[in-house]
Amino acid sequence: METRVAVMGIIVENTDSAEELNAVLHEYAPFIIGRMGIPYRERGINVISVALDAPQDTISALAGKVGNLDGVSAKVAYSNVKS
Repeated sequence: METRVAVMGIIVENTDSAEELNAVLHEYAPFIIGRMGIPYRERGINVISVALDAPQDTISALAGKVGNLDGVSAKVAYSNVKS
């Protein structure tokens, strides 16, 4: 199965969704290379970046689940690196 390397940018505006977000990310843990979260307290949001190596359908499914959470948005940038 072909995989792609990608980075997902996540903005959390509703911190009540943090537990659900962590549950979704945990579900996709085998595909996560690394993750960095930055709390932006002055604005009351959190900025998260997640590096992935997964099939494109898996990445899209993860982005969809994350984006459907209340007060959470996600965008994905794909590299040309494939396995």
